[in-house]
Amino acid sequence: MIAARTNGRQFCLKRAYRRIQGGTAMSFDLISLILQAGLIVKLVLLLLLIFSLTSLAIIVVKWWELRAADQDSEAFLEVYRREGFSETFDAARHLDRSPLAVVFLNTGGELELARGRDGEDQARETLVGQLARSIAWSSHAQMRRLERGMPFLATTGSAAPFIGLLGTVVGIIAAFQSIGVAGQASLAVVGPGIAEALVATAVGLMAAIPATIAYNAFGGRIDAILAMLEEFSGQLEEDLNRLLQSSSVLAQSVRVDTGVEPISTARAE
Repeated sequence: MIAARTNGRQFCLKRAYRRIQGGTAMSFDLISLILQAGLIVKLVLLLLLIFSLTSLAIIVVKWWELRAADQDSEAFLEVYRREGFSETFDAARHLDRSPLAVVFLNTGGELELARGRDGEDQARETLVGQLARSIAWSSHAQMRRLERGMPFLATTGSAAPFIGLLGTVVGIIAAFQSIGVAGQASLAVVGPGIAEALVATAVGLMAAIPATIAYNAFGGRIDAILAMLEEFSGQLEEDLNRLLQSSSVLAQSVRVDTGVEPISTARAE
């Protein structure tokens, strides 16, 4: 019984050792294929490596950015619907990863600048137009920020397979040239060229597949955030319009009674 167990353990160790040897030999063969490849194939592989590493960095950064934007936007909307403008400003400063909070802060800054620059006698319609333009500009800027890096992912997903195909064609051409030089068609002659071609194709697909998956996944999340931003922008414009209208009516009534013009900071309901 003990001898059988010992033999079984030795067999498992030998099989594991063969697997390790096989994996090491395969990695060395792959490296040797790349080193023995032609200049064009090496350039193709280098270009694909740059595409792959850059797209991987964009995927990591974009995942974190969209996750933070989604979380902060949900938190900001909850505060905006529950609190007044003053409390929302305080919350927006701590939730600045949200595009909605950034639009709100920029619009509030534009409102303060307009009041300080033109005084309280400025027509409400003019101020509403300025705020509407500020909301539109800020929303467009946040849209560009969210979509930053997406064109590169799309380019990698569409171009990397064709770049790998270029390496494949060059490898096949080298294989046929080897046949012509050797005067015979054998596996030893055409094998290296075909292997180079397959390596280029594999690297191209390895660069394209993650980029394509990430582009589609991030595109859906960006569309959801942009829809939320569009809805919030319209709601903010309506709320500011009501706020300015109620402030104007209140200021006129107080001016008649006391001659003092109030400054309203509460959100119009």
